Amino acid sequence: MARQAVVEREAVDENEDVDECEEMEAADDDESVGAQPVSLLAAKGISATDIKKLQEAGYFTVESVAYATKKSLLGVKGISEAKAEKIFTEASRLIHMGFLSATEFHKQRQDLIYLSTGASELDKLLGGGIETGSITELFGEFRTGKTQICHTICVTCQLPANVGGAEGKAMYIDAEGTFRPERLVSIAERYGLDPQNVLDNVAYARAHNSDHQMQLLSAACAMMSESRYALIVVDSATANYRTDYNGRGELAARQQHLGKFLRQLQRIADEFGVAVVITNQVVAQVDGGAMFAADPKKPIGGNIIAHASQTRLYLRKGRGENRICKIYDSPNLPESEASFAIAEEGIRDCED
Repeated sequence: MARQAVVEREAVDENEDVDECEEMEAADDDESVGAQPVSLLAAKGISATDIKKLQEAGYFTVESVAYATKKSLLGVKGISEAKAEKIFTEASRLIHMGFLSATEFHKQRQDLIYLSTGASELDKLLGGGIETGSITELFGEFRTGKTQICHTICVTCQLPANVGGAEGKAMYIDAEGTFRPERLVSIAERYGLDPQNVLDNVAYARAHNSDHQMQLLSAACAMMSESRYALIVVDSATANYRTDYNGRGELAARQQHLGKFLRQLQRIADEFGVAVVITNQVVAQVDGGAMFAADPKKPIGGNIIAHASQTRLYLRKGRGENRICKIYDSPNLPESEASFAIAEEGIRDCED
């Protein structure tokens, strides 16, 4: 009897160990999905006062702390060098920041969500749609469909994932005053969505200058840490910079500020896994090489914005309401073109 009791007890202990392992694995899976709130650092010995200081400085997630430089953490008021070292160390333990195999990374990319643009041919060109977790740049002259694409994906991102959505909210930073909520109503009706719910799920802000534009990103991080967002749009990312900085004398300052803004957008994409879509204006080339170019227009922002955007799409006018999208630069998509049309219900395929 005593031997049977021991055996039964060992079996119970093994089952408890298995259950504990399964719970730990489930917890690990939960931590890997979405951004982790910075309040988790409290369990690692970071005081509530220091966590509040981090939040006031714009660090709302563990990822934002782990991705920050120690210099930037030292810039937080009330954070000493010793505290910064401990905070950075504990955050780094919660976030994987080392190497992983190409096989693992390939598997992660296979799980990426793509947002439908509303036009099947354009989605096909983009390998499924607008990629989440990266920056997509739309550039072209006026009336080429940049803002209309932005309005359309603000609605499609709210659709279920199996029909080209991400079941998340959208955020729209408007620097040109071209955001129109009534367009969202028309697009929502096309997809059979409740227009009021669609409007409620889009957060809008008007960016009045380049400094305000940067401040809005801090507010965006706070909102994303509290609710599920799938998309952030900046229309346009460069308009305020063209007016806030004048001449070659301020060119270096402009590019440095623009570089910080784009870097912050990339961090938002990395932390929250959202799709970042920015629009850009174009300028006509007036140098000697322009006369030999088929299209003398080029995007503004120089190499700073060129290197920051993972996918760059060049939009130009077609016949009537038709527009043409060309893959201008991408790490994985071949150079190709697709046509789409602008309609009352948003972006759609061209009619034959």
